[in-house]
Amino acid sequence: MASKKDHLLEDVSIISSSVKIEGNIHSEGNVRIDGSVNGNITVNGNLTVGEGSNLNGEIKAKNVIMNGMLTGKIFAEEKLRLESKASLKGDLAAKALIIEDGAFFQGCSNMEKQV
Repeated sequence: MASKKDHLLEDVSIISSSVKIEGNIHSEGNVRIDGSVNGNITVNGNLTVGEGSNLNGEIKAKNVIMNGMLTGKIFAEEKLRLESKASLKGDLAAKALIIEDGAFFQGCSNMEKQV
């Protein structure tokens, strides 16, 4: 039987492209952002930043798949993937980093066993 924590990590909260948030976001589960957020984002699960999204702030998540724009910092507990349409202006820290051809990254990276 799946625990409550396992169930939360299976769920995905979606912030659609028509949504603009001014403020911080905290989620125990997975999140997909296709809209705009001006604030910090803390996700205890996985975060997907869709193409066309625009974020300003600091991101903390277990894993991050980025295909939108971020001005700020990313702290990925495990893996950060900057896909081909991603644009990151800021620093990052992750155990594992993947940068696809076409992605833009301007900042410093830190890869340690403990993030």
